Order: sequence, then C-alpha cells, then structure tokens
Amino acid sequence: MIRFILVVVFVISFLIFSIPLLIAEWILGHFNQELKNTSSLAIVNWGFRQCLKITGVKVTVLGEENIPKDRAVLYVANHRSFFDILLTYVRVPGPTGYISKKEMEKFPLLRNWMRNLHCLFLDRGNIKQGLQTILAGIEKLKNGISIFVFPEGTRNKENDSFLPFHAGSFKLAEKSGCPIIPIAMNNTAGIFEDHFPKIKKAHVVIEYGKPIELDTLSTDDKKNLAVYVSDQIKDMYLKNKALV
Repeated sequence: MIRFILVVVFVISFLIFSIPLLIAEWILGHFNQELKNTSSLAIVNWGFRQCLKITGVKVTVLGEENIPKDRAVLYVANHRSFFDILLTYVRVPGPTGYISKKEMEKFPLLRNWMRNLHCLFLDRGNIKQGLQTILAGIEKLKNGISIFVFPEGTRNKENDSFLPFHAGSFKLAEKSGCPIIPIAMNNTAGIFEDHFPKIKKAHVVIEYGKPIELDTLSTDDKKNLAVYVSDQIKDMYLKNKALV
C-alpha cells in the first residue's frame, strides 16, 4: 500500500509544482514549437520514470530497434493497465500524442500536460466528435507527431484475452500513410490492477514488432487491418508469456 500512496503523492506534487513549467512551456510554444515539444517530452518522461521507480517494476524490452527515429508512426498496443502509458511513453523517440478518453479533460493541470504532449481526447459516445478527433490525429501524423492508440477502446480486465480492435483506430495510418508499430505488453496489470489498491513489484515484457507498411500488405489484409494487427500482437503476447 505504501507504493500506492507514494505514487499518488508524487503525481499530485508534480502537477502542483510544475505549474511554473506549464507557464514557461506556454510562452516557449509561442516562439519555438519544436523546442517546446522536446522540453515537454523530457519533463513528463522524467516524471513518469520516477513513478515507475517507485513501483519497483522490472521491464524487459524487445524489438525497440524497430521504432523508426526519422518519421511519425502509429503505435498500436493491447491495454490492461493505467501504467501502460507510463511504460511506453518513456521510450518514445520523439513527440507522441495518445488517444485518450474524453473524461481525462476533467482533470486540471493533467489535461494541460496532455495537450502539451499532443494527446487527443475521444468522446466515444459522439460519432461526429470522434471523427474530428481522428482527423486531428491524421493531421498530427502528417506533421511528424506520432500517435499512440489502444484500439480495444478501454482497459481489458481479463488475463490472456483481447477485446476486438476497433477498425476506426487504423484510419489514422490509412489516411496519413504512416507505418504501424504493433506492441505487445505482458503483465502490466501485475503492477496495480491485479491486486488493487496495492502497487507491487512486477516483471513486465514489452515487445515492439516490425513496422507494418500498408502499401506492402495484400488487399485482404488491408481490408481486415484491425484483425491483421491484432493477430500480430496476440502472437507476440503469447510468445512472451514464458518470459514474465
């Protein structure tokens, strides 16, 4: 329970004491957006790394060399834990926005940092607004900002299972022409969700698959892209179960 308390105290303290940094980042963005992207990434990465240190998590990373360093990509991953974002964000090589649920906009300061990081807020109950979010994501990808999406749409609460991947998530790659990086994450719920409200040490395995270039896929695979990517992630997930 002590780790849970420490993480909560750290997050609240970070948000409060980072207010001057938010102001500085806002000013910086008016003069040099690229530098703001870099500094916001560094600041939040530092905060996330401290949270992960508190949890005591051990992370095994496979295939990280598959992430292109010179272009925007669409990251696609399975989703079981609140810590999935922390575990993956500390490894992104450049500006990356996450597709988050609309409810996250209710949290002051947190929403400001998320906006600084190019996160987009999706209203799952509003089709028109959802389309606007997808279009905004496509524009960011075209401008060199990577996007990270959990196409199951919510955290999956069942071990060793996957919720259906929403096909709409893949419009981001189809319309921008960016590659897809499939990501399989094993045992992330072992940090927190499997024994809520306690945070415990856990061994997590994250594997980055090879980039999926849409123009190299068959017509059938393009038509069933959500299933194609889901199958790749499932294969990596099942292969890595023995490593946890």
